[in-house]
Amino acid sequence: MAEAANSVPRFDTRTEVDFVIIGSGAAGGIMARELSVAGFSVVLLEQGPHLQAADFRHDEWAYDVNNELTWSARQGHPQTFRKSEDEEAVPVRQALGYAHNVGGSSVHFSGNFWRFRPIDFMEASVKGSIAGTNFADWPISYEELEPYYSRVDWEIGVSGLQGPWDPPRSRDYPCPPMPIKGSDVLLERAAKQLGLNPYPAPVAILSQPHNGRPACTHCGFCNGYGCEMNAKSSTMIAMIPQALASGNCELRTGCTAARIETDDAGRVTEVVYWETDGSVQAQRAKAAVVCANGAETPRLLLLSASNRFPDGLANSSGMVGKNLMFNGYSTVAGLFEQPVNAYKSIPATRVVHDYYELPSSLGFYGGGGIDGRHPTRGLPMGLAMSSSLFGGPSWGSEFKRNLQREFTHTAAFDGHTTSLPVSSNSVSLDPVVKDKWGRPALRCTYKDHPDDIATMKFFYDLSNELMSAAGAIKQAGFYPENGQNGNVHLLGTCRMGNDPASSVVDRFHRSHDVPNLFMVDGSSLVTSGRGQPTMTIMALAFRAADNLIQAARRGEV
Repeated sequence: MAEAANSVPRFDTRTEVDFVIIGSGAAGGIMARELSVAGFSVVLLEQGPHLQAADFRHDEWAYDVNNELTWSARQGHPQTFRKSEDEEAVPVRQALGYAHNVGGSSVHFSGNFWRFRPIDFMEASVKGSIAGTNFADWPISYEELEPYYSRVDWEIGVSGLQGPWDPPRSRDYPCPPMPIKGSDVLLERAAKQLGLNPYPAPVAILSQPHNGRPACTHCGFCNGYGCEMNAKSSTMIAMIPQALASGNCELRTGCTAARIETDDAGRVTEVVYWETDGSVQAQRAKAAVVCANGAETPRLLLLSASNRFPDGLANSSGMVGKNLMFNGYSTVAGLFEQPVNAYKSIPATRVVHDYYELPSSLGFYGGGGIDGRHPTRGLPMGLAMSSSLFGGPSWGSEFKRNLQREFTHTAAFDGHTTSLPVSSNSVSLDPVVKDKWGRPALRCTYKDHPDDIATMKFFYDLSNELMSAAGAIKQAGFYPENGQNGNVHLLGTCRMGNDPASSVVDRFHRSHDVPNLFMVDGSSLVTSGRGQPTMTIMALAFRAADNLIQAARRGEV
């Protein structure tokens, strides 16, 4: 493995650095780049390895079965799941999915980069309250975040096409859209037949060289895989190298945060962590920035309980770990007479957003988009292990003939939809199951709100209609009508807000309770958007870093 050597300088653990950042993913990588380039001393803790392009491979068994990127109980990181708080959680392979490596899940994501739209930030005021939820407006607007969306476009690297389908933007995309693939030709034709408006999907994958990185080679191993070309715009390649080159950032891999310590005044003093060999270290810091994702960030805060913070650090509101949002999902596969070859290239190149907001006449809240894909992410082993998509034998010569045909002659139209914030949907500490470090395992409690299930069904039905219009000779699909059992979008568990009684961080990501503690990742989101949150997480990180740099220079951290 061509793991990168940890960087110089080497900061003394007993001497205060300006910032300790916990997690190097979509938000943490940006925070590290911004703070270190601004001249602050930064220690960046990452529990996984520093994998680079040469380490990634087309190995379905390693990644999808052995969970080499998204760790599970196999690596000593068990999780448990339950539908409601009155149930006992049971061990599961993975309910809360995320990557454990420098760059986090931005290394293996699909790269769909939809901006949130102005309505996302003020939807509660427009639509009204929804029973059984904590549906709320954001404390910031789209207009405040827009300049930082543009920074994501240009500094992270996004390909797309500006047009009437876009929310307002101050700059065009730096790269043109990716070429359309077979499944999306079908989606585009079908959508136009139904009077809808498909458009080129914006993606964090380079269609042409940008910022010294090469263009995509359309290998097909994308969703769930690291990019061997560095064309996928992860923070591992777009941000971390600049942080290390600043001379102010030390990256420590194989370091798992155990707790955050505070003094008698309630201020962060140090971050305690385990190294790979089990030795315990503690890095002193003037401030801590937690970017560990929507599952690990609340776990760390809950594990950092003390006499002063008996319910967990930064948890006077009781909202740490609450309001977990997954985003909804549906899929319809279609079999066609002629080859589609949807396994080629990136996951999606066209999207339909005509129902970004569902009409109130339907009687439930929701919205989303539909894009075209391959039914098994373009993975041949994935198709074989799922047997036939449309029925038939699961072994023998006919099974093999079906697999051969289905791999090349199918397309999928996938719905990506809203999730509502519900207090009982949460990340918490399992009282029984422990991980390899002896920490309580992540316990996920999740039951989709009825509006979320109704929204998934709406998009499932629309995908079926589109697939029929596209000319499929067979169709099969799925939406979780009984609710989801897990997801990779982990949102809302340390939500942003102006009121300390109902939120964990303020509009600048500073803890309401601890003045030198900041949380910046998917946990900050107030609402879920329509299914592709990473671009918004990155824009929030650029904005948080900008404001934190200004506050630090004023001596207000």
